[in-house]
Amino acid sequence: MARRRRGLPVNGIVLLDKPKGLSSNHALQRVRRLFEAQKAGHTGTLDPMATGLLPICLGEATKFSSHLLEADKVYRTRVELGTMTDTGDAEGAVIEQHAVPSLTVDAVETALSGFRGEIDQVPPMYSALKHEGKKLYELAREGKQVERAARRVSVYDARLLSFEGTAFELEVSCSKGTYIRTLAEDIGKALGCGGHISQLRRLKTGPFNGDAMWTLEALEALADQAAREAELMPVDVLVDHLPSLTLDEPAYGRLAHGQSANVVSGESLPPEALARLYYAESFIGLGVVKEGQEVAPKRLLSTVAIS
Repeated sequence: MARRRRGLPVNGIVLLDKPKGLSSNHALQRVRRLFEAQKAGHTGTLDPMATGLLPICLGEATKFSSHLLEADKVYRTRVELGTMTDTGDAEGAVIEQHAVPSLTVDAVETALSGFRGEIDQVPPMYSALKHEGKKLYELAREGKQVERAARRVSVYDARLLSFEGTAFELEVSCSKGTYIRTLAEDIGKALGCGGHISQLRRLKTGPFNGDAMWTLEALEALADQAAREAELMPVDVLVDHLPSLTLDEPAYGRLAHGQSANVVSGESLPPEALARLYYAESFIGLGVVKEGQEVAPKRLLSTVAIS
């Protein structure tokens, strides 16, 4: 007998304003419990000290969350110069201290110019990357260091917001996989004194920005389950960057049975292109374009009816 999944079949996305001091997983579990959802996942970890945008996917939305993991990000951070910590942030133990030279805004801008564009970063030990099956931060907590290969990332912009002599604030627009802690350390080294971050806030990820974020307190304050579900974003916003194709009833039936079908309308796409699929104006999942107007199912909602 199949085991019955606990919770409600709630589907959609909530943009959480993650509070400081809470891990991404703890924040996720609190949202899942609030919505009584059967299934939940997030789309990119934020450190406990970080705040800001953490998209939470509920139910069927988890099937498409990987599309957001690849997305570009925007952060605001505060860099404290002269002190380096083992974690690269204010929560770590101090490992080096250096006198901060007399700096000008122009000197900081010159240093920043070397960190725009494609750069190589060595991932920090305090990260979730794995080495021989174990997360790097677990090894770091055991006092171990391992070699990490540099990774190529893109910093589209690193804009100086303010400068106070021994600290400055930045807004960073970057590709996936960019470590802001490492960026701050490297900028500090370029200025001759090292540094660490004392604040970090994610402002944007992919198509989402902070305009529609919810705090945990605001979600808890909503009247009931219906009120909370009414605020969820639809599943297909995660794949809104993909072209869309429309199916008629026979084509919908074929795809529901795992077969290829001809689409009714939509732009002409090359073979192997990924597309959003709609039937009766409802999103049903993703398909892969074959020859001509034929499309094969790639990932469909479990609510797609098979009759």
